[in-house]
Amino acid sequence: MQKPKMQEIKAFVPAKNFETSLSFYQDLGFEVIFSEDGIAHLKYAQCSFMLQEFYVADHTNNFMMHILVDDAGIWHEFIVSSGIAEKYQVRLTPVVEQPYGMRDFTLTDPSGVLWFIGQEIDTKDSCTNA
Repeated sequence: MQKPKMQEIKAFVPAKNFETSLSFYQDLGFEVIFSEDGIAHLKYAQCSFMLQEFYVADHTNNFMMHILVDDAGIWHEFIVSSGIAEKYQVRLTPVVEQPYGMRDFTLTDPSGVLWFIGQEIDTKDSCTNA
């Protein structure tokens, strides 16, 4: 039997305050494709996710997303220069070169969701160079 095909997987990201979170993601450059009754489809280039008006602290504070980008430094610079972290009172860490072959930083959204924004780098310890 042939395996069925899959086109994509979307996460449902929780939002404590739906309108604030929606604004936060729009400030990051996401386009709102659809928004109604506490659900929004957000898209940036070919990447997308669903934002939902749902909040349980234990769930949200342990929810993580990862964005793979071409240049983590450019993304970090964009977030710093836009003032998004200050506007929404969220945590932004410095860019760090990780031993697992990533150069990344984290950004916490207004609800507490942790976003890892990173780029792959060449290292001799990287799994892709084994």
